[in-house]
Amino acid sequence: MSPAHHLRLAVAVLLAAALLLSAAVPAARAQEETKHEEFSYIPSDEHGPEHWGHIKKEWAACGTGRMESPIDLSHERVSLARSLGYLSHSYRPAEASIVNRGHDIIVRFEGDAGSLVINGTVYHLKQLHWHSPAEHTVDGCRYDMELHLVHESAENKAAVIAILYEVGRHDDAFLHHLEPFIRRIAGVRDREERVGVVDPRRARGRASVYYRYMGSLTTPPSTEGVISTIVKRVRTVSKYQLELLREAVHDDNARPLLEANNRDISIFRPKPDNRARFKPHISDVYIWA
Repeated sequence: MSPAHHLRLAVAVLLAAALLLSAAVPAARAQEETKHEEFSYIPSDEHGPEHWGHIKKEWAACGTGRMESPIDLSHERVSLARSLGYLSHSYRPAEASIVNRGHDIIVRFEGDAGSLVINGTVYHLKQLHWHSPAEHTVDGCRYDMELHLVHESAENKAAVIAILYEVGRHDDAFLHHLEPFIRRIAGVRDREERVGVVDPRRARGRASVYYRYMGSLTTPPSTEGVISTIVKRVRTVSKYQLELLREAVHDDNARPLLEANNRDISIFRPKPDNRARFKPHISDVYIWA
């Protein structure tokens, strides 16, 4: 084979490689740009909740799963389970960023924000985000907002703590700290701001009574096997704060209710103490109380 032929062959190979690379880059960029536009919360939309399971094969559980979230926490189906015990956590302040993902506002922890222990397994706090209106209902009552604290174990299993809110006269103190950053990223998809140190302990509230069931992520891919915990005590958020979160993403972002499908739904409630009642000092309170 002549040197000229070798040269022509080499040029052809380089041109083919260049064409492949030029085709691959736009595809990757397109995937990145549409990753938050591939689903919506609008019932009549072709990408609405009833169609999530058909958009991607990896999202099939959204349509066929039998252990999906959210559900109605009906007291007719709830059973008392004191063996669950108090929620045990070791949260700590950590560096974080706040991101407008298009369908929600998320606080992503970049440092070690602590963990939650369930059944002997440690779940590390990774991020938290809000849904409005609330996704879970209690005896058919839907509240104004729901905060999800998302944890992950070393085995990549998830545990979510959900806190319900209703509109009241007082601000939520945790949200109040984040308001300036939420205003900066409002309406700008994929906009991210560093917020410095965020203390997740300010978001936890009191949680001496809670519901527990096996559920799923409430956004695609709707992965099942998630330990879902919903705090019974309802917290207060101001109307301004609620509207700030809603306007930031231009949409409701609550998945419709799914069937419980005979799942066990437990409630933990401390055993009544018939001994002399006393008011504990704040230094005595450590475990979600």
